[in-house]
Amino acid sequence: MARVAKKKPAPKKKSTSKKKRSVADRITASRLFVRRWFWRVTLLICAAVLFWVSIYVWVNPTKTPYMRSEELRIGGEVDAQWVSFLEIAPVMVRSVVAAEDANYCNHWGFDMTAIRAAVDSGGARGASTLSQQVVKNVFLWHGRSYVRKALEAGLTPLVELIWTKQRILEVYLNIAEFDEGVFGVEAAARHYFGVGPEKLSATQAARLAAILPSPKKRSASRPSNYVRKRTRQIIDGAATIRRDGRAACFED
Repeated sequence: MARVAKKKPAPKKKSTSKKKRSVADRITASRLFVRRWFWRVTLLICAAVLFWVSIYVWVNPTKTPYMRSEELRIGGEVDAQWVSFLEIAPVMVRSVVAAEDANYCNHWGFDMTAIRAAVDSGGARGASTLSQQVVKNVFLWHGRSYVRKALEAGLTPLVELIWTKQRILEVYLNIAEFDEGVFGVEAAARHYFGVGPEKLSATQAARLAAILPSPKKRSASRPSNYVRKRTRQIIDGAATIRRDGRAACFED
C-alpha cells in the first residue's frame, strides 16, 4: 500500500505589523542620530565662533582680510602700526564717534534710529554702526551680500556683549582705512600731519574722521570744500557728545 506523502508545513509569514514596527524603529533611530549630530555640530560651531570673537579681547587683529586683499592689489605692504587706546588723542576718538556713530554709547550694536532714517531716505544714507564696521573688517569681507549681512547681524551683538565699548573703538581706530595702503590712526596721523596719534588737534582729528567714508577719494591734508565743511560739523559734534554724555561709555 502506497504511503501518502506528508505535506511540509508552510513557513510562517511574519506579521505585517512587525515589519511596519521594524521600519518605524529604524526611521526613528535614524532621526535621533541625525538630530543628535545636528545639535553636536551646531554647538561646536557656536563654541568656535564664541572663541573666535573672545580671543580678540586680548589679541590685536593687526592684519584684517581687507588689509591683506589691499596688499595683493597694490603689490606691497600696507602702512599700519597698532597703538593702544591710551595712545590716541581723546578728541580723535570723539571725532570718529561724532562722524560715524553719534549714538554709539546708547545702542547694543544697531542704531535703530539711524536704520529707520536710512529706510525713510530710500537707502540714500548709511546706517552701519562702528560695531558693525568692526565686525565686517575683522571677521568678514567687504562687498554687498545677503550672506555677509546675515553673518554681520549675528556677530555684532556678540561682539557688543563680549568686548567693551572702548575695545571696539580701539580696534576700529587701528584697522580703519585712511588712504590707499594707509590703515589705522597712527599711520594716518603721520601720513597726513607728521605727528603721532596722541598729538592730533581737534581740527586734524576731525579731518581724519571726515575722510573715513571715502578714504581713497578724500584727503585730510588737501581737503576739498566738502571736507572742510564736514570738518567743522565734526568738531561741533565731538564737543556736543562730550558735553551731553554720549562719550561716557569710552571716556574714563
